[in-house]
Amino acid sequence: MPETNFDLIVIGSGPAGQKGAICAAKLRKRVAVVDRTLMIGGVCVHTGTIPSKSVREAIFQLTGNAVKAFYGDNYRGKNDISVQDLSFRVRTIISRETEVIRAQLKRNGVQIFQGTAQFTDPHTIEVSGDTDKHVLHGEHILIACGTRPARNAEIPFDDKRIVDTDRLTVLEGLPRELIVVGAGVVGLEYASFLAALGTEVTLIDQRPTLLDFVDREIIESLAYHLRQMGTTFRLGEKVTRVGIDPQRDRVIAELESGKKIQADALLYAVGRQANGDQLRIEAAGLDSGERGKIKVNEHYQTNVPHIYAAGDIIGFPALASTSMEQGRLASCHMFGAPSEHMPELFPYGIYTIPEISMVGQTEETLTAKKVPYEVGIAKYNELAKSMMLGDESGMLKLLFDRNTRKLLGVHVIGQRSTEIIHIGQAVMYYGGSIEYFRDTVFNYPTLAEAYKVAALDGLNKL
Repeated sequence: MPETNFDLIVIGSGPAGQKGAICAAKLRKRVAVVDRTLMIGGVCVHTGTIPSKSVREAIFQLTGNAVKAFYGDNYRGKNDISVQDLSFRVRTIISRETEVIRAQLKRNGVQIFQGTAQFTDPHTIEVSGDTDKHVLHGEHILIACGTRPARNAEIPFDDKRIVDTDRLTVLEGLPRELIVVGAGVVGLEYASFLAALGTEVTLIDQRPTLLDFVDREIIESLAYHLRQMGTTFRLGEKVTRVGIDPQRDRVIAELESGKKIQADALLYAVGRQANGDQLRIEAAGLDSGERGKIKVNEHYQTNVPHIYAAGDIIGFPALASTSMEQGRLASCHMFGAPSEHMPELFPYGIYTIPEISMVGQTEETLTAKKVPYEVGIAKYNELAKSMMLGDESGMLKLLFDRNTRKLLGVHVIGQRSTEIIHIGQAVMYYGGSIEYFRDTVFNYPTLAEAYKVAALDGLNKL
């Protein structure tokens, strides 16, 4: 019989749950992880980060986007890309990732319980599997059960032409025209994927601007690229009704302004619903906020001190990378292990086509704080490596203090931006100045060389 008393029970095996469990196991604690059958790795592996980024890479390669700079915008790689082309790659990667995560947990002595978890009291979790049931007792509990796509009861989802982001792969073939409702990170990512495949995308959002937390110049560049790929923006618009015109066999979205948008299919990507409502959290004395999110303090503790929460279930930024760190920090705090918490240096990666990454301050936040700053820019068309990669439209932007020359923020759009952002992140962590990039030798040719080009541009302005 498996052990039922643990120092830590982790609900959810996504990024936050994995790292929280492994951190506690390395501190010689008895740890159990509970997740639904066939969901080891969580939403991240099965319906979120890994599938969407796998689809992105497949599209990027199959469409020939990487070489359009050489052969022109009309160049296409594989002409008849199908849903099967994309889903084959996704299934292969999901299978491999699932086994890697399972092996990591077992190697660290973490017991895995497959089934649905629910609280019976603040220290007790009941796990209902397919054929058996377990009652687990934990001195500490980490809730990391993630989220699911939020659904509107007035939207007639049919899993054929009107779908949420989890069901995008069940569309009946690639649509020629697509309506995307919701221009958040997920909506923008999927809009760019389909636009790259040649789909005419109409992107609708109630908000008048895109991604307020991202540098405006970077967002303007992204919007330009999406428009070049055939995306139409309808910002500041509210969808009042969605239906199917039986005569024309088309999806129709009616807007509050009176407009009617028609397309072959509609993707609903308006936020996420936390899965805490499936855990009977009230039995543990927990409360949930907007869309089921659980409130935590700076140590990821809930209002019940021995219960912690991390990952998407606590809300923004809801990234796999930040969730991993939140899970680790939660375990460190609950067991008194030393840790350093620097959320202001968490990097952001947005995997649109082209991709975006950022760390630190934006021009908008520095202006609001009245910080005297200067900007250094490197355009990808100045770099030999970017020409080799076929991306001459990217850009790296450095923000630094005019007086101290201390690096304050890094913003990148273009190929591999989510990789090279970590160079700037490391310099910021150590309080480095922009002069570091001037005085450092970078391999040539590389995209990393953009840091030197941008630093020289910024220093020239002083």
